[in-house]
Parts: sequence; C-alpha cells; structure tokens
Amino acid sequence: MPVNTDSFLVELPTLHDTLALHDALSAAILPGIEELVPAARTLLVRFTPWLTDAAALCRAIRLLPPGGEGRRQLPLITIPVCYDGEDLPALAGLLGLTVNQLVEHHQSVRWKVAFTGFAPGFAYLASPDWPKEIPRRTTPRTRIPAGALGLAGEFSGIYPQASPGGWQLIGHTAEKMWDIARQQPALLQPGAEVRFMPVSGQRLVSLPGAAEVVCPTGQAATGAMTIITPGLLTTWQDAGRPGRAAMGVGVSGARDNGAWRRANRLVGNPDVAALEITGGGLRARAGQDLVLAVTGAPCALTLVAEGQHFALNMEQAFAMQAGDELHIGPARRGVCSYLAIRGVCPPPEQLGSAARDTLAAVGPEPLTAGGQIFTSPQQACEAVGPAQTPADWLPAAAETVTLDIIAGPRTDWFSEEALSLLTSQPWAVSEQSNRIGLRLNGEQPLARSQHQELPSEGTCMGAIQVPASGQPVLFLRDHPLTGGYPVIAAVAPHHRDLAGQIPPGCLVRFHLISSFTPVPESKCHEE
Repeated sequence: MPVNTDSFLVELPTLHDTLALHDALSAAILPGIEELVPAARTLLVRFTPWLTDAAALCRAIRLLPPGGEGRRQLPLITIPVCYDGEDLPALAGLLGLTVNQLVEHHQSVRWKVAFTGFAPGFAYLASPDWPKEIPRRTTPRTRIPAGALGLAGEFSGIYPQASPGGWQLIGHTAEKMWDIARQQPALLQPGAEVRFMPVSGQRLVSLPGAAEVVCPTGQAATGAMTIITPGLLTTWQDAGRPGRAAMGVGVSGARDNGAWRRANRLVGNPDVAALEITGGGLRARAGQDLVLAVTGAPCALTLVAEGQHFALNMEQAFAMQAGDELHIGPARRGVCSYLAIRGVCPPPEQLGSAARDTLAAVGPEPLTAGGQIFTSPQQACEAVGPAQTPADWLPAAAETVTLDIIAGPRTDWFSEEALSLLTSQPWAVSEQSNRIGLRLNGEQPLARSQHQELPSEGTCMGAIQVPASGQPVLFLRDHPLTGGYPVIAAVAPHHRDLAGQIPPGCLVRFHLISSFTPVPESKCHEE
C-alpha cells in the first residue's frame, strides 16, 4: 500500500510473519532500501526513489524465501508497576472485570518484546496469554507522563518519556525505559521477555535538568557566543538520524531542511548543526569576531554595537565583533528561523546527530539563558556565500496554505465523502501544534467506513493520521515511528519543509496529486 513517493507498507497476516519478513529483508540488503519499520501486521519500507521504486521492491520481496523469526532471546526483565492508571476503572468495566481481576491477569502474563517504535525505548509487548483487544482512546492525550503503562490493541507498552498518546493508562513505573547514558539505551530489546510485578507507591514526576552546551572533547575551541534570551524554543538541528528505526528512533532534524542548508551555505559551513529558533525572540552576545546568517521564517534582525542599532538582512551573511549583540524579533511569517555561525563547534552527537528530537528526548537540551556556543579553528569552511532568495513563500497566521498530498495507506478505511471533505474544506492549525505534528480542526470531522481497531503500523513524515474524533494530525519531523490510527494521506516530499513552517492560526487546504492505488498482485509477481 502506498505511503508516499519514497515509501510503502507491506501488510501481512500475523505479527510473526511481519517479523520474519523484516529479518529476511534485513539480511537480503536490497539496493535502494533506506529503512525498515516493523509493526503489528505491517512493514514500512522507505527507499531512495532515484535508485529503485515500489514495484521493483515488491517483486524482490515476493522472491524472498520464507523464513522463521531469527531473533535472539534475551533475559527475563522484571518491571515493578504501581497499578494506578486513570483509565483502569473504566477499562476494567469495559472488559467485564473488576479492577483487581484486570491487574492480576495483566501481571500474571509473560510478555515478550515484539518490536520497538513510537519513541525510543517504547517497546510493544505481546503475549499469546493476553487475547484481549483494547480500544484506543477516542481522542489522544496531548501529554502522557514518562513511565506510564498503557494498553492498546493486543499490546502493553511503557512511555519512556512524556509524550502525546492514545493508549489506555493502567499504571506507572519508576524504571527508566530509555537512558542515553547506558551502553544500550533501551531497557527493552526485541526478543526480551518481561513480567510486571505490582507494587504500591506514589507517582514520580521528573523534571529535565538544566540545559548544557558542551564542546566535544579533543577539539580546540573558544567561547564564541552567549545566549541572553533563547526565545520560545531554540534547539540544535541538523539532517537528523536516518537509519535508526530499529532502536525506535526517528529521523527528526530541521523542520525546514532547505532553510537550514541555506544558513550553513551562506557562512561557508558544511552541513553541520545550526540553531533552529521557533517563533523568533532570541538575543545573544558575541564573545569573538563572528560571521553569521539567519534564514527561514523572516524576523527583524538588529545588531547592537557600541550602543547603536543596525538593521540586518535575512538570507545574507553578516559580521559581528566581540561584545556586539544580535537581537532576533518575532517571526512575521512561518515558524522557524535558522542561525548558522561560521566554524561552529556543535554539541556532542547522540546516535549520530546533534539534532534535538523533542518527542524522543534525544539530542542536546534546548538552549537556555547563559548557554555557550563554541567555534573551532579545525572546522573546515568554504567561502562565504552570496545572499540567498528564500525557497518558498511562508504563511502567516490567518492565511491559507495549500499542501500537495498522496493518498494512502489507509484511504480505503474512509468514506468517499471523507476523502472529498479532506480536500474541500479548510483545516485550522491548533495552538497545540509543535515539532511532533500539526493538530488540525475542521468544521466537519472525517468519517471512517471501517471502524475496527488498527494494529500499530509505521508512519512517515507528513502522514495525516485520523483519530476516532475525525480531526486529523499532520506529522512533522519529531513524529512517532508507529501509530495506531489510520493514515488517510501524506504530504508530498516537496511540501514537507513548507508543512514545517505553518504557524498556529493558519488554515490548511489539501490538494490530492496521487490517488489511492495499491501495487497490484500482477505487478508484484512480474519478473
């Protein structure tokens, strides 16, 4: 089933078949495949379009020999759980059980990690002794605390950090599911067996520590800039972490890749991490002479030097001297601006990238007042680039932006009227939107023609997922790897950067450029 121009889903009869195909494809190493995301009954295949296509990969998959599930067995892990979830009483009633009966059955079952996804450290636990199919919430919660234990479909799962989600919450644990400081960050690995031990206790609330910017050891570096005010949200971003799906880690990276690359090109940097400034509002002081550039969402740029104020241009390199201050005003259009510093020394990478993934809590913490930015003379730079022209028009609040979309993979779960409604009515972008996704509100919700539970399956950047409320969510850079609500369509790759720059208060219209056309059996079998 099509997902986008660079990805598709293979649907299989059982979880065992899905994991077997994942193992077979991983061993085959077919040319052009970038990433595989296994889920309950599907395998998401993401590929490089100029190296292969969906039909060729489908034929190659059909020719693979059948194989078993070749996953290593890991030790039994015991997780203490306080069964105090807010959905527990209602869920027990729905299943015709008392709360004690539901808790006893859940903790008596021997669970096994089938696959990981949604977020780093989030393991989907399955068991043949748990035949219950648990419905998801009609409307997902915008924030579920770290350590929350939930049920959905045939799976149990523990949220590794605070994040949105639609699972039914039955308890919590103080065990850390994901710790980047561990040699193996994820506590639960595919193949591991898990049992839950009931305990009594109080809910623990953990707050993030103070943000710290550290220059990588072994590199000579100097303090180049000090953050005075970081604005609403300022993070380090680069091209992200492709190829980490097996660990439950998404790509993440800059919301507007084009603007991030332009900023680096203007100051002569290679494609290194730059500052993504959400909504503007950043102020910083130079500790040495610098060359900088700001691209993306247009803001008023002011250089404060020796008490005088000078207006600067976006999309153009400029110089600062030690002691000068840079003031970046609010974004007039779009959402994210990118500040690149020539010769910058990015913070230490985590899992191959310095990008901050806000859903996964991977990468350096957002910048705070007093944070230091470093430069290094060892950073290889090219000539400073000429002034650039922004790649795209960016929308402002109350304006309408049109995004091209591709139908699939679950378009057939919706009525014809719903697909027509998706492309005919405007969708308002909610204030609850962020790097994870845009929450959209329409006058009329999208109605499904199929109402059964959807087993969790892989999702892509730009996916338009529709929960039971019928009000869609458009996934952005920090989206979960898997989801349990049907995806009616996805934003085409050429509009992904534009989608990342849509501010709350905008109206979105969708333009269908490719209808729902699953790869036919005949094409899959063609030699």
